[in-house]
Order: sequence, then structure tokens, then C-alpha cells
Amino acid sequence: MQRPSKIVCVGRSYAAHAKELGNAVPTVPVLFIKPPSSLVTLKDGIQWNTNLGSCHHECELTLRIDKKLSKETDPTVALQAIGAVTLGLDLTLRDLQAELKGKGQPWERAKAFDGSCVLGEWINISEVNEWDNISYELLINDEVRQQGNTSLLLFPIAEMLCDMSQAFTLEEGDVVMTGTPEGVAALKSGDQIKMVLQGKQQAFTWNTFVK
Repeated sequence: MQRPSKIVCVGRSYAAHAKELGNAVPTVPVLFIKPPSSLVTLKDGIQWNTNLGSCHHECELTLRIDKKLSKETDPTVALQAIGAVTLGLDLTLRDLQAELKGKGQPWERAKAFDGSCVLGEWINISEVNEWDNISYELLINDEVRQQGNTSLLLFPIAEMLCDMSQAFTLEEGDVVMTGTPEGVAALKSGDQIKMVLQGKQQAFTWNTFVK
């Protein structure tokens, strides 16, 4: 898998997810970055240092940027920069994150560790009907755990991209994770994970597992 220069993530972009974790619903996008070293493929599976506590799944619609965006204000131009989509897992060491937040420290140890970004194979954006009506779900051991639809995003995708580009340039090949819906929970060894994205013509499915 090609390494991006960075992976830009949006936190608390679904109101129900913010509320389930007891967080305030933001009025502007909450952004953080994962490094290229966090990226793994589905075949690599999921693993983490269990001494650091629980690891939660966060399934997210994920974008690949194919055209450079810098200080962009036109939503149409921002959407035209998207070259492909997939589903991804923003893995979170929840106990460690809570500890860091309690100390007023950054989240990187809990969010940007090696293997914390698990992506499916990219699919062409021709499979996208409308950016504000993309549905997807996550199943653990064949049980639906998360269901998302971009119509419920607090910030439309075009708005997210414009906002990001004000802070830092999105380079060709960069990855954007648009945030997770409610239903996040701890993973355990042996869990079988399925992510399903509803495309224009068919549903796309990706599978992985917890080691």
C-alpha cells in the first residue's frame, strides 16, 4: 500500500458518537493526524500492546486525496480532489486515551501507534452516489456493531476538506478519515471484523481479524 505523507482524522464528527463517550459536540471539526507508520493492510490483522489497556474499533468512511489542496474555500474544488474511497478502522487505545485526556496531554500514544490505521482496498469514486448519503456498517463476529451514513455528519465532507486545508496542505496520496458513528467498543483476540460500504452498483466488503 502506498504510504501517504499523513493521515488526517476527524474526531467527534457524529453527534451520537461524541455523546456516547461523554464528549461535547464540536462546532468546528476536531482534527488530529496519524503518521504513515500507523498504516497497515487488512491482511496484517489487528494487534496492540495489551499492557496499555483496551483497543476500540472505530469504523470510518475514508478518502484518498489525488489532487493537492491548500487553503481551499470552494466545496466543489475540494470534492474534486478525492480520487478514491474505502472503509478504515481508526483504532483507539481507549484506556490510555482517557488517561492522557485526564492529564491534559495529547492523544498520539492512543491514536497514532503502529498499526492504528487499518484500511481496505481503494474503490473508485464512480461508486459514490452522493457524498452526503453514503452508508456503511461494521460487523464483529457477524453482529452489526456500527452503522454510519454521511448524511449524519456534523460537517459535510466538502466542508471538512476545506477546513483541513486551511490548517495544512493535503498532498496527493494523503488519507482522510471522516469520523466514526456510535457503537464503538473494545476488541478481543479472535474477533472477526467485516466492513461493508454500500456503493452505487454493489456493496463492497472488507474483512480482517484480531490476532
